[in-house]
Amino acid sequence: MNNLIIYIHGKGGSAAEAERYKPIFPSDTVIGFDYKSETPWDAQKEFSDYFDSVSVGFEKVYLIANSIGAYFSLCSLGEKKIEKAFFISPIVNMEKLIRDMMTWANITENELKEKKEIPTAFGETLSWEYLVWVRNNPIEWNIPTDILYGEKDNLQSIDTINAFAEKFGAKVTVMKNGEHWFHTDEQMAFLDNWITNK
Repeated sequence: MNNLIIYIHGKGGSAAEAERYKPIFPSDTVIGFDYKSETPWDAQKEFSDYFDSVSVGFEKVYLIANSIGAYFSLCSLGEKKIEKAFFISPIVNMEKLIRDMMTWANITENELKEKKEIPTAFGETLSWEYLVWVRNNPIEWNIPTDILYGEKDNLQSIDTINAFAEKFGAKVTVMKNGEHWFHTDEQMAFLDNWITNK
């Protein structure tokens, strides 16, 4: 019986990116999840329902998740039977990221609370509801996890990643000069090598 590999893309990505992993796992079933959720509370139901529907009949299920897809997975799949998770540039501390974005946009917490939503010059709309939800729903994660992190990631610091890894027993691999978005030939070769040797 073969195993199932579920690929979950990041923001602006697509389920089609799962094709990249088929040659790496030739004897397994590799599928990409084309999710619609834009908030963690929507993801909780959508991700959980999807996992339950596709994982039937497989001996083991592995997860490959990217950036915000990894965060949504952390919020929704912690209780699922997952053999191992591979996180690429994961968002592991959403509260810190939101607070960082507020700093970049020069927005105070009181302003956000008052206005509820504030668009920023860098394309993200900051939401008070989102921040409150994140604070009220701390992550619990007991699934064996490997993290690939780019040294030049501009969204999460290595300290943030290491704090998560220490708390939940994850292993971290850092690519020198890697970015948050792994996309160059060199970065993708590093990613392929990382996941192949796990």
